[in-house]
Amino acid sequence: MSHAWGYAADNGPDKWADSFPVANGARQSPIDIIPGASSYDAGLKPLQLKYDPSNCLEILNNGHSFQVTFADDTDSSTLKEGPISGIYRLKQFHFHWGASDDKGSEHTVAGTKYPAELHLVHWNTKYPSFGEAASKPDGLAVVGVFLKIGGANASLQKVLDTFSDIKAKGKQTTFAGFDPSTLLPGCLDYWTYDGSLTTPPLLESVTWIVCKESISVSAEQMAKFRSLLFSAEGEKECCMMDNYRPPQPLKGRSVRASFK
Repeated sequence: MSHAWGYAADNGPDKWADSFPVANGARQSPIDIIPGASSYDAGLKPLQLKYDPSNCLEILNNGHSFQVTFADDTDSSTLKEGPISGIYRLKQFHFHWGASDDKGSEHTVAGTKYPAELHLVHWNTKYPSFGEAASKPDGLAVVGVFLKIGGANASLQKVLDTFSDIKAKGKQTTFAGFDPSTLLPGCLDYWTYDGSLTTPPLLESVTWIVCKESISVSAEQMAKFRSLLFSAEGEKECCMMDNYRPPQPLKGRSVRASFK
């Protein structure tokens, strides 16, 4: 079942419910995190993230974002503890960003947007595959990291240096040896809540783990994000930006914090 969705006026987030009714569901993402309304949970454990750079395979422009994919047939790149139980394997990471530096993140904190947001997508190994896990309530765990304008990010630059090879939709290139833990903030305090994928099919299968601390990105690096294209080669060029979904209603869900 293939639906053409995107971020334009005719196929953007406010139209997704036409093809994906779950868009109006009870646990949709992203949300606006209100720190004062979140509750400290002493039972939340520190995140245990272990990433093996040799699992990094390739980088792809899928026409909605770019994503870096990982071999997920072993337990060498995993997320454990935190708000989850069991072992979750890293499948891919991608970003969402805006047309300008005052917007771009999907989650907001007390209404404040960041220029971009990193999502590290993991799947629960109690299921046989990522595809099967993606439809289960506890199937996925996504770590979200905000990017904030500051100094240039040397680790992120390694990713951006591949963009000339993946400028247009459908382009991909090998991308070996990258360690995604270099994109994590120094402090892994987090908020967590039950949510969904933020892109179609919007499956309500994600335990969200949103880091309180952001990582740095320079304005020049953010401009590089916007050099990618939504469009394929031969099509009218359309710069990739504003590829984020606005915050969705909380609908009674609790947001817990790992910190006071």
